Amino acid sequence: MIEKLANRKWKVLKSEHILQIGPWLSVRQELVELPSGKQIPTWFVLEFPNWINVIAITKEGKMVMIDQYRHGFGDTRYEIVAGVIDEGETPLEAARRELLEETGFGGGKWQEFMVLSPNTSNQNNLSYTFLATDVEPVAAQHQESTEDIHIHVMEQSEVLQLLQSGEIIQALHAAPLWKYFATQTTHNS
Repeated sequence: MIEKLANRKWKVLKSEHILQIGPWLSVRQELVELPSGKQIPTWFVLEFPNWINVIAITKEGKMVMIDQYRHGFGDTRYEIVAGVIDEGETPLEAARRELLEETGFGGGKWQEFMVLSPNTSNQNNLSYTFLATDVEPVAAQHQESTEDIHIHVMEQSEVLQLLQSGEIIQALHAAPLWKYFATQTTHNS
């Protein structure tokens, strides 16, 4: 049996926000004390809203992928649909909205597939991945003015090949895709 871990929570002695940029990012600086009594004078916590990802599979068994340029990395790569959960939205509502906006696909059967922490060391948000099966085109793509997203409907074997060759490197996209391929019995060609 796997041992249940005791939560050895740090005590926060001082906390202040040193940067706040709308709903997208704030940075909290804290003075913390470990259970041993040792203090860390400067610990930064990045506060982000929660995020969603969607592994979308069409009625024909193909995967709906996108590509877009990511300025932080300086390159254009294949990705699954992703986005921010808006205030007042559930993760599922955000996932359905993002898939429709970014690709025009919708409908189908939806299930929560995986929940990850982007970085437990210094981020406070979660990333929810949904598996949407039997999706189909239901509307035109509706991008925000800051988006330049291209849609790709690919064979599952092609997406697996992209993972295996290191072409999909966004960790919060790669991890759910690896889980998907590890838990599926067939991959179309």
